[in-house]
Amino acid sequence: MATDTPMQLGMIGLGRMGANIVRRLMRDGHRCVVYDLNETAVTELEGEGAIAAGSLRDLVAKLERPRAVWLMLPAAVVQSTLDQLVELLDPNDAVIDGGNSYYRDDITRAAQLAPRRMHYLDCGTSGGVWGLERGYCLMIGGEPEPVARLDSIFRSIAPGAGSAEPTQSRHADGTAPNGYLHCGPCGAGHFVKMVHNGVEYGMMAAIAEGLSIIEHADAGLRKRTADAETAPLREPEAYQYEIDVGEVAEVWRRGSVVGSWLVDLTAEALARSPQLEEFTGRVSDSGEGRWTVLAAVDEGVPAAVITTALTERFESRGQGEFSDRVLSAMRSEFGGHAEKRSGS
Repeated sequence: MATDTPMQLGMIGLGRMGANIVRRLMRDGHRCVVYDLNETAVTELEGEGAIAAGSLRDLVAKLERPRAVWLMLPAAVVQSTLDQLVELLDPNDAVIDGGNSYYRDDITRAAQLAPRRMHYLDCGTSGGVWGLERGYCLMIGGEPEPVARLDSIFRSIAPGAGSAEPTQSRHADGTAPNGYLHCGPCGAGHFVKMVHNGVEYGMMAAIAEGLSIIEHADAGLRKRTADAETAPLREPEAYQYEIDVGEVAEVWRRGSVVGSWLVDLTAEALARSPQLEEFTGRVSDSGEGRWTVLAAVDEGVPAAVITTALTERFESRGQGEFSDRVLSAMRSEFGGHAEKRSGS
């Protein structure tokens, strides 16, 4: 159903999420002006009803005052884009950073805009490539007035109350049941999204490790080398199970306490490719997990699961290779242990 309070928004950055946010807004009756260095992305959305802009200046010129401009960009280019943008905007205009910027940068950027009487909002955005249909969970930081002014935009982007069962014991008012929340002053939105992504690291690692243990439940059926360098499997009869991990992921989706969207996505991936041969296991991190761990250290809060999940991602990229070589060298030095070939 179309919104009863249509607004205009400028979107800078038409990648996987930015383009679909525009589509979701237009579907709800909002008007969008779009810009990206990739002209093809701009042209595609123009064909779907958006107003194309050929530059930042052109985008600003096509927006009505007070303007609202959403940046959906990699964290590394937000500042340079913002520096150009503020020279084109007027007092009372609002800039929303919907990417994964570091919350401390938000505090600095809000202070940069304040003397110009412009508003800076940080909006942690979760939903990935599925957000067009599912909606995006929004965690917002900034001054109350511009957040309230843009409520119709946030409401259209968010999933809405029907996307989850109501919390039975909840009686408070607010927007959280609709999938968006004003978390506090500038930086608060990205702070909450930062921790959200740290939690995501831990949940993903737990699911992956659990399924890997099940995948290797047939260890007792496999021939093992008997030598001084290999720990023996003491009770091979206890590990005689050849279990289909894809089917396990599928059954966990239904009625299980670990059932979740992450398990849903895992089941889908395993259904398409039971051995996941197209993946090498190199897991990237875009910064939020690191920042979450740093915040936990600053606050003195134990965060062992998130910290371990982060370091496992480093290990997946071979960043622990030199440590492994040092370990192997020490074993060779003190015990004369010869390295075994990988996989043996």
